[in-house]
Amino acid sequence: MPRRELRHGFRPGKLVAGLAVLAAALLYAGDAAGWWQTPWFVVFPVVFGGLFLAGAVTWAHYGIRRRRSARRASSENTAAPASTSGSQAMR
Repeated sequence: MPRRELRHGFRPGKLVAGLAVLAAALLYAGDAAGWWQTPWFVVFPVVFGGLFLAGAVTWAHYGIRRRRSARRASSENTAAPASTSGSQAMR
């Protein structure tokens, strides 16, 4: 059965970055609603920490994808070449 390809590839780094920005927005929304007090400088460690974590996740995902595709390519290229003589030979 062929593997089903998604329309867009999964990007876990973008997911982590989006969650970090969403967390910062929720912190300020709770402050605006009066549920809690959020200092103005809290956004910097939340967003920059999230971006750093997103970069680390992207780097790890790239390494996993690269290793997986290299393993797949090496298993596909174990057969002999299609033809080295006859009508396919170079002139």
